Amino acid sequence: MPTSSASTPDPAKSSGGGGVQSLERAFDLLERMADAGGEVGLSEVSATSGLPLPTIHRLMRTLVACGYVRQQSNRRYALGPRLIRLGESASRLLGTWARPYLARLVEETGETANMALLDGDEVVYVAQVPSKHSMRMFTEVGRRVLPHSTGVGKALLSAVPDDEVRALLSRTGMPAATDRTITTPEGFLAALEEVRRHGYAMDDNEQEVGVRCLAVCVPDSPTAAAISISGPAGRVTEAATEKIVPVLQQVAAELSQALASSGA
Repeated sequence: MPTSSASTPDPAKSSGGGGVQSLERAFDLLERMADAGGEVGLSEVSATSGLPLPTIHRLMRTLVACGYVRQQSNRRYALGPRLIRLGESASRLLGTWARPYLARLVEETGETANMALLDGDEVVYVAQVPSKHSMRMFTEVGRRVLPHSTGVGKALLSAVPDDEVRALLSRTGMPAATDRTITTPEGFLAALEEVRRHGYAMDDNEQEVGVRCLAVCVPDSPTAAAISISGPAGRVTEAATEKIVPVLQQVAAELSQALASSGA
């Protein structure tokens, strides 16, 4: 008796959600590598993913051939250079999506609005909408700074465990940009605790004399992101902060929802 041509989908080729299982597994491997600091051994991935070693090896060979992973001389695997291009393009697109929300911040606060991401050990600015004031703050899009002296850096690292923050600070050092810059791990961790308690971060003349910045994280962003306003300390006063912070938090929540609905 002939068999029907309508057979059950091969579980090796498709996932329960209608996707391609091999693709899902490959992206899962890349994310596990990123979570592990960018370099892993096959046995480590097998232990955390539950996939058999032969499957992981086949996926890794494909990713290596495509340039998304490279094999080290010690036989461990590291994230490859082709991911940089994808990441840079995604960062620019994320900044483009954020611009209408930053424009709202400028309208409601009067100050320059920024969006920044945590990229490795550095903060990179991916979008900005300038204030309409003649005296205003400019941060070049694409500029990279160390996180310990910025409001966006504090906001981003407030979501990172203290031991990981200490490790980052040991790698970057804590050079003083001004005499107000926090230059000790203990002082910085105490500042992060204040950020968690109050729900926003402040750079009070710590990156540049005369400039004050207020920042909050974008909740559930696909990559760690923060938005901020910056302006002269004479305008970003304590009274102004009380009005600006709720606006920052509201705009961050709306941006988060927009990113989620767009599938970013």
